[in-house]
Amino acid sequence: MKDFAGKIAVVTGGGTGMGRELARQLAAEGCSVAMCDVSADAMAETLRLCEAERLPQGVKVTAHRADVSDEDQLVRFRDEMAEQHQTDRLHLLFNNAGIGGGGSMIADDRAQWERTFNICWGGVYFGVRTFLPMLMAAEEAHIVNTSSVNGFWASIGPNTPHTAYSAAKFAVKGFTEALITDLRVNAPHVKCSVVMPGHIGTPIVANSRKVLGGDGALTPEDLARARARIAAMGVDVAQLPDEAIAALVAEQARRFEEDAPTSAAEAATIILDGVKADRWRILVGDDAHRLDERVRAAPEKAYEPEFFQGFAAEANWRVAN
Repeated sequence: MKDFAGKIAVVTGGGTGMGRELARQLAAEGCSVAMCDVSADAMAETLRLCEAERLPQGVKVTAHRADVSDEDQLVRFRDEMAEQHQTDRLHLLFNNAGIGGGGSMIADDRAQWERTFNICWGGVYFGVRTFLPMLMAAEEAHIVNTSSVNGFWASIGPNTPHTAYSAAKFAVKGFTEALITDLRVNAPHVKCSVVMPGHIGTPIVANSRKVLGGDGALTPEDLARARARIAAMGVDVAQLPDEAIAALVAEQARRFEEDAPTSAAEAATIILDGVKADRWRILVGDDAHRLDERVRAAPEKAYEPEFFQGFAAEANWRVAN
């Protein structure tokens, strides 16, 4: 698929971050887009940004509220998309939605752990299941599943458990790689790619708290976990009030979005260029390439503190991302 003009794309998690930028860039290239998100307000802003860029004639961008971990909601999204775009086929599926959370099997709440896993993995699985008939009905189609560097390296540093997100992203990577043969045998006109971003500047940290905690406010349990994480980094938290801990958490979210080495817009461009080049494996960001090389070179050392410290210094990762 060398260009996207005249095509129709579905983007999950289109309200912010990479999903928003994918929607904007696809629409600018003449591709109609149906996006979903749990936040109607966030999607309204994406729509506003798309429309402000004077879309090519015939391009349509629609927004649909849906939780990707719920198959029934995705089926409703699919039916709405088919009706509003007056189509029975789909050319591009970007299973992009995801959150963080549920880092520890031991210390974190089971419901939070499973919520994170079900969005990051279930959203991809249900997305493919739901839209596959429409993809197969198109003359050519491409599935793009967002994994992460945490799909080949299950860590964000030696002192921060990261099990739910990493398990989900490993599943996404393995599933997409297995789809290569499945599609080649049973639907050769449908291609697939796995996307593995490094540290991308998105509001995923703040958004995850909203999804997991309702209004995004820190609960007493959140504060206790944050206090323990900060203490594990060598900070004396004994004299810090809860307000100071909350401020540190907010600052981490700000830095994650604003100080990232790769912007969401840059990431979206890399992903779309990878699809045009028919690459099944799309690493996003110089840090992703460097980490991939390091893990391949020394897999048995990948979870030692020295491995992370050396990589963090090389890639300018200030803290565990």
